[in-house]
Amino acid sequence: MSLLAFQMSTSDPAFWVLVIVAVAFLGVAAALIAMAFAVRRVVVMVGNLERRAEPLLDRVALMSEQVKEIAAQGKEVADQVTLMSTHLATASVHFSESSALIKEEVRELKQLVGYTAVTARDKVEQVSASIDHAQRQFSATTLFIHTKLVEPARELAAIMAGVRRGLEVLVSPAPKQIDQTYGEDEMFIG
Repeated sequence: MSLLAFQMSTSDPAFWVLVIVAVAFLGVAAALIAMAFAVRRVVVMVGNLERRAEPLLDRVALMSEQVKEIAAQGKEVADQVTLMSTHLATASVHFSESSALIKEEVRELKQLVGYTAVTARDKVEQVSASIDHAQRQFSATTLFIHTKLVEPARELAAIMAGVRRGLEVLVSPAPKQIDQTYGEDEMFIG
């Protein structure tokens, strides 16, 4: 077997195609070798990283478990917060309704107090007028009784006392002489 490529002339274009193909194969082989070295370095580096990353991966796995536990607790807390917010919303609604009722009752109470104050003022004025009228009538009655009954009765009593004393003087025994002694009862003044 003879080598056909060595028998070609250099002026033949196929020769140059074969040379280009051969150089291309050599370039591809060199690239494959370079890639093999690069892949080997990458594999070594990945192995080193894997060895170094194992403790970190263990920690990440542990942290992942803790995160799962925290997430479960967070879900429970979220459920409780949701339940609590529901209760707070219900309480807020009840508070709003109670507030509205209280406002209505206060408004009605203000109206009632206002009406009561007006009525009480009217009644106080009526009572005051009645007291003033009664006091005027009492004063008038007192003056009437004093002028029409008490003064004439006093004058009549004075007249009657004078008449009685006059009658006593007329009917009384004659006075005793000064030189006669009086008994103890007669000496008593009063």
